[in-house]
Amino acid sequence: MSETFNGFYTVTALGGGAFQINSVYDASPTLFEDTADGVNDGSIAPGAQLTATSGGSFTETLQGIVPGEGIVTFGTLSFFYSTNDSSLSVGDTVTIDTSTPYTFCFLAGTSITTPAGEVPVEALRIGDPVVTASGKTVPVKWIGRQTIRKTMFTRPECAPVRISSGALGNGLPRTDLFLTSDHGLIIDGLVINAGALVNGDTIRFTALSEMPGTFTYYHVETEAHDVVLANGVPAETFIDYAARGKFDNAAEYIALYGEERTVPELDMPRISAARLVPPSIRARLAGRMDAA
Repeated sequence: MSETFNGFYTVTALGGGAFQINSVYDASPTLFEDTADGVNDGSIAPGAQLTATSGGSFTETLQGIVPGEGIVTFGTLSFFYSTNDSSLSVGDTVTIDTSTPYTFCFLAGTSITTPAGEVPVEALRIGDPVVTASGKTVPVKWIGRQTIRKTMFTRPECAPVRISSGALGNGLPRTDLFLTSDHGLIIDGLVINAGALVNGDTIRFTALSEMPGTFTYYHVETEAHDVVLANGVPAETFIDYAARGKFDNAAEYIALYGEERTVPELDMPRISAARLVPPSIRARLAGRMDAA
């Protein structure tokens, strides 16, 4: 894979992932490829060697990603911020993301059960009632939205886990369910992250190559950490306020409520690794795979 940015700034590292612009925008298109290691595998992470082509060919080291905007690299003697945004001024700062984005979300199109029936998650609004797995009706407090733009710098873990219709037994999910790998599903009194259930067949990671150029995740927050029904499957509501900044509309929450809050998690053990999934659940999923 490769990607071209229309220009770049030279920047100075300030620490803590922050970089200060110290030049005007140089409108020299630069092509980046992940072939510096000899393998164009599309796998890019901070510390990776990139081949940068702009008039000549250079090897640069990826420092991090400015989500949705560009990348910061180090080449020979200087740091560079490559981006299509030419509006920045000397003295402005940008901050890179060097960590895996912990988004726990449903892909657009997921149906959430409400008193009026199933509603696509993207159609829900703050204040709308949703039905919990226990049969209660609770209002939506906030809906997080994160847009993923598929480029060579999109981390593979941004792609969703696909749980095929019926893969969990009892006809669930009712239709294929797409969600991020760290989103917890409620099975036998456990909160099990979707990624831990992957069996390579009826439950699998969706390759980024199968996804459109842009796709959007949504997460539903209620007053308490609760369990809603997504395509019929019990799934947790949003809890990790520390990850709120990853959402496109994070500022909306603060504008509405003034400050963050700490919400106690569901009183259930969480399983985030496949090796910790109880054999009884693993066997049941394997049985569904054989029946598929």
